[in-house]
Amino acid sequence: MPATARDPAYQAWLVDLDGTLYHQAALRLVMALELTVLGWPAVACLRAFRAEHERLRLESSAPAADPFLTQIQRTAARLGQPEQDVRRLVERWMIARPCRWLRPLRRRGLLGEIADFRRHGGRTALVSDYPARAKLRAMGVAQLFDVVVASGESAEPLRLKPAPDGYLLAAEKLGIPPEVCLVIGDRSDADGQSAERAGMAFRRV
Repeated sequence: MPATARDPAYQAWLVDLDGTLYHQAALRLVMALELTVLGWPAVACLRAFRAEHERLRLESSAPAADPFLTQIQRTAARLGQPEQDVRRLVERWMIARPCRWLRPLRRRGLLGEIADFRRHGGRTALVSDYPARAKLRAMGVAQLFDVVVASGESAEPLRLKPAPDGYLLAAEKLGIPPEVCLVIGDRSDADGQSAERAGMAFRRV
């Protein structure tokens, strides 16, 4: 059964962003149309960046000093492009332009549950493998989270999901033990495994 705002088993909800707080399939369709019309030259770069993201998150080697920067660097090397050009395209097409569409694509039911959980004394954190604050502001939901842990916006976490680092760091910042934290996300192979490795419960949306 899904956790509810009044469920005493959890003191904190740790929530993923992309695909969890908004309907990702609809956003991908809109962005595909925009890329076809306005950004076709960026497609190869974005595909390479996503491929590097998947490679990096599954690596078992030492943590990257900055996972987001590492993805930029690897993509640039793979394509033979300057790092600043890759960063510009990624920030434009994966962060800035999607923000225009996020508010109407919000999962209103889940956001209502999060707000209700907070009203009943629960603590909340947003945990993302990508920069997150601009998207939260675009959706108008930044106030729903006490803590934001997002790759590309701070020095930590050093490993991407399914490593538990991001969720453990969020729990630490909230001052809540892992065993009374609930992870809410859309990917069992990322958020779900992270939660299991962190000793937390998991709810898939």
